[in-house]
Amino acid sequence: MEIKHISGLAPYAKTLAAMEARVAQIAAGTADEAIWLLEHPPLYTAGTSTNPADLTDPTRFPVHIAGRGGQYTYHGPGQRVVYVMLDLNTRGRDVRRFVCALEDLIIATLAAFNVRGERRAGRVGVWVVRPDRMGVGGAAAEDKIAAIGVKLRRWVSFHGISINVEPDLSHFSGIVPCGIKDHGITSLVDLGLPVTMADLDAALLAQLPQMLARLQSDVPDTCNA
Repeated sequence: MEIKHISGLAPYAKTLAAMEARVAQIAAGTADEAIWLLEHPPLYTAGTSTNPADLTDPTRFPVHIAGRGGQYTYHGPGQRVVYVMLDLNTRGRDVRRFVCALEDLIIATLAAFNVRGERRAGRVGVWVVRPDRMGVGGAAAEDKIAAIGVKLRRWVSFHGISINVEPDLSHFSGIVPCGIKDHGITSLVDLGLPVTMADLDAALLAQLPQMLARLQSDVPDTCNA
């Protein structure tokens, strides 16, 4: 498996084309699986379930059609994007298990910084409870810290996850992130943690072997626990 850090700010369209080419090669058996870690310049992406009304500031940043599942998302400096190109033909052909494994990867990575990431029914991604702020119905606020959006082609995955390390959170205001209006967005630095991108990468890559093993194990996934 290739694990590659792409330096600088990776142009979205060029990176997407390279990812799609790699997926075709993996499906054809001519290239290894790959995981790319990168940052993009500020931009919005539109998934296959996008509601046009959720793009509230269409001239703020470039908008790209992503082709992945989900709705509008933001990418930009300070956010770790992880593109995951795995051959699920050899890893169980179970989409739900795959998404669950990605969630587990994020949750375990956040735990390395003593951040409790949680799932929420009906809300894709990973969330943190903010007891210092009041949210919907008087309960503690919940903010999204990581997003998931994947696509499969011939059972090879692409797109993947993003984790907010230190992006400009005001950039999310040009969209309704993932169509969710009643909750906020946070990052590790926003939570008061002086985490660098290198710190995040080290924690994530340390958890990666466990995620890959889980995809091929007989242990029930944690989404069904």
